[in-house]
Amino acid sequence: MTNATAAITKQAAYLGVPWEDAYGYAQAIKVGNTIRVSGQLSHDDKGQLIAPAALDDTGRPADFSTMEAQMRATYANAAKLLAQFGASLDNVVEETLYVLDVDAAFAVASKVRGEAYDVARPMVASNLIGVSRLAFPEQIIEITFTAMLPET
Repeated sequence: MTNATAAITKQAAYLGVPWEDAYGYAQAIKVGNTIRVSGQLSHDDKGQLIAPAALDDTGRPADFSTMEAQMRATYANAAKLLAQFGASLDNVVEETLYVLDVDAAFAVASKVRGEAYDVARPMVASNLIGVSRLAFPEQIIEITFTAMLPET
């Protein structure tokens, strides 16, 4: 019996930030009508973090007051990536928010998500997961997305 695998066609999207090469990954991948967006964070076009959390003496976030600003910038970066495939946040079917402080995220999520999706109750399966650390010390939120384009 022959074990043959068919090649799949992938399209990648990038934002041009330094860690794409340093870590070696694509910001988003499209296969068929599905787009999977890697964990997004709050950075500008040059890769500088937007609203970085202040750190304590041990190098951990000292407070989570920048959660709203980081969350808003993270959704904006995801929208930029989706646009590279002709999609928008309207195409998102699932998101997972990884946060260092669940209470801080929950306090602002409804407002920020409502703005990002332009509706009070987005039709998106959503997970909010507390974690102990993210890629950068000043980072307090990271969001992954799965989006679907109409079948052709």
